[in-house]
Amino acid sequence: MLERQEKTALLMLVGVVVVILAAHLLFDAFAMPLVATPYSEDLPDGTLAVIEGQIEDIKATATGGHLILTVNEIMVFLPENVATTLEFSENASVTLYGTVQTYRGKREVVVNSPRDIQMRG
Repeated sequence: MLERQEKTALLMLVGVVVVILAAHLLFDAFAMPLVATPYSEDLPDGTLAVIEGQIEDIKATATGGHLILTVNEIMVFLPENVATTLEFSENASVTLYGTVQTYRGKREVVVNSPRDIQMRG
């Protein structure tokens, strides 16, 4: 049986976990547009960036089922778990959120979740 102080500590710990989980879910749902920076070549690797524009090109990678989109002349990497959840077409308008990285000397934005892609009219 737990002592009174142990029960209090356990309740506080559970409360902190609930608050952190709620903050994480709210951030994913609402805050990304507030903290993402419009993409530019000057952004350092690891920056959360947003790209708005039209899909100019769609290519599948040689292995892995990944896709590489070109949006506003910017390379956008979609891992297989993201690429298979949505259908893309050239000239479609999109808003993408992803992390800037340099891969084999080329700049790209990596989209990590289907929720980070919004197809527009």
